[in-house]
Amino acid sequence: MPGTVQAGAKLTNVRKSIYGKDDVPNSLADITSYNNFYEFGPDKSDPAANAHTLKTQPWSVTVEGEIAKPGVYTLEDFLKPFPLEERIYRLRCVEGWSMVIPWVGFPLADVIKRFQPTSRAKYVEFTTLLAPEQMPAQKTSLLEWPYVEGLRMDEAMNPLALLAVGLYGEVLPNQNGAPLRLVVPWKYGFKNIKSIVKMRFVEQQPISTWMKAGPKEYGFYSNVNPEVDHPRWSQKNERRIGEIRKRKTLMFNGYEEQVAGMYLGMDLKKYF
Repeated sequence: MPGTVQAGAKLTNVRKSIYGKDDVPNSLADITSYNNFYEFGPDKSDPAANAHTLKTQPWSVTVEGEIAKPGVYTLEDFLKPFPLEERIYRLRCVEGWSMVIPWVGFPLADVIKRFQPTSRAKYVEFTTLLAPEQMPAQKTSLLEWPYVEGLRMDEAMNPLALLAVGLYGEVLPNQNGAPLRLVVPWKYGFKNIKSIVKMRFVEQQPISTWMKAGPKEYGFYSNVNPEVDHPRWSQKNERRIGEIRKRKTLMFNGYEEQVAGMYLGMDLKKYF
């Protein structure tokens, strides 16, 4: 199980999936050296330099709220029911850069079904570890800690939504969100919360960390949309790490066919 071995160890019994078979992944060096993980500092090189202080063993995940089966689960018990698969997904940062990453994980929908949410569960709220002695930037006021994110229930149940425990067939490195992180490839990267310690099923829409930090800049949905610019960054084009020329940003990061139906009738400029 990933929770019992160190980052970099090979994961076994990982099945291939159909996702991303036509995309060429970035190198492991790119993926592990160019990161946003503000708990370890604001610069792209800070996570790789500082995340060695994160202790991922032991680890537990608290599941609570509007569900039939709340509890505190060790990472091993949390992962046990789910076979691992590799999915190659595009990652688009709101800052205008992108990557392609071969994640290893399991569908978030399968996890949700296990805990049997009630009809009152309209959203899923996720929380990152709060441990300033391990995550040095949590001693600063860079953001309000701990980091919080959320999804509407139909988004969380979408087949694309993934909980990842590895990449490139290996246990997830600390700087990439070990030991458990969210991957929702049609949304900007900051929605992909890292080092998850809590899932809470709630009736009201959560207020995420970046919504608190900049409510006019970061909306709850944060879907990749080339027609809605961030105040500081145009979203019409992106720079794939390792490439010189920019490419056009695709609606929903190229996953429009799989996710657009969830937003029919919504004004995506208002609900950004």
